[in-house]
Amino acid sequence: MIEAAMIWNEPNNKSHWDPEIDPDWSRFAHMAKLAANAIRDINPGLRRVLGGISPIDPDFMALMKSYGVLDHVDAVAVHGFPLDWNLWQIEEWPLRLAEIRAVTDLPIWISEVGVSTFGAEEVQLWGLQKTAELLKGKVERIQWYSLYDLPRAWGATTRHKEAEGSSYYRHFHMGLLREDGMPKLALEEFARHTPEIGLVQWFHFEDPRLDDAVSWMKRLGVTHLRTGLSWADRFRPNALAWFDRQMAALEEFDVTITFCFTPEHRGMAPHHTSAPVMPEEFADFCAEMTGRYAPGSSSLDVLPESAISGQMRETSFPIQPRE
Repeated sequence: MIEAAMIWNEPNNKSHWDPEIDPDWSRFAHMAKLAANAIRDINPGLRRVLGGISPIDPDFMALMKSYGVLDHVDAVAVHGFPLDWNLWQIEEWPLRLAEIRAVTDLPIWISEVGVSTFGAEEVQLWGLQKTAELLKGKVERIQWYSLYDLPRAWGATTRHKEAEGSSYYRHFHMGLLREDGMPKLALEEFARHTPEIGLVQWFHFEDPRLDDAVSWMKRLGVTHLRTGLSWADRFRPNALAWFDRQMAALEEFDVTITFCFTPEHRGMAPHHTSAPVMPEEFADFCAEMTGRYAPGSSSLDVLPESAISGQMRETSFPIQPRE
């Protein structure tokens, strides 16, 4: 089932939202409010979550509050990677949460936290143990990033460049499973913290790992999953067939679905991080996906084509790979 809709991903990170196009985030705020209202109109009971911010920045959260965005969501989210990318120590997690609580009374979700095995698998194991010690019971949702290592052939959705030391390469070592599906040291430890700690797993278009991921998550005891549906992918051939397959495979989990990524031909610049030319089209996408996969009691199971914009139409378990 879909338990929440998340509006965008890391809006204060230039890898996901271009600050040169929208330097004061006013375009983002307008788009987010339109999207939140569109989701509410389809399913008033579906929780709406402001996309997890990275870095954890109380000033950015205050800016969203000043624009009225926080009046349109039911929770806010943060992302933290103190052993890989953040410029703070892992023991500072309580302080970082307190800074956001000083801005808003809304529930705070940690919609991404993780540790790479770039240096050593032992680092990830220790980081997972420390993260659980610091965060379990402190917030409503904790989502560990991620189940699988990102395949090298796919590339990372980031603007980090190879010249920035290990920053770019760490993206390919965040999984509890290696790219070939073999377990890492931290996998069994992770299972000791489910279902309280959930997972984040982004599935690429027609991702061949989907069925194996479902099998692993069941064995690990995962109940809460965060994933995404890409607005950009909506324009691919057979997009709805893939979305239907993905969401059907995940129906046994409590899913937070993230709506994000601007289609190149609908952005102010031809890039997925761009503010859209017409933010109402992103809201249309959010409404369409909500109506299709999380309809309210009074909404249709699937929105009719006439409702879509013209642009939209064009702890004991076997730790072993699945056979």
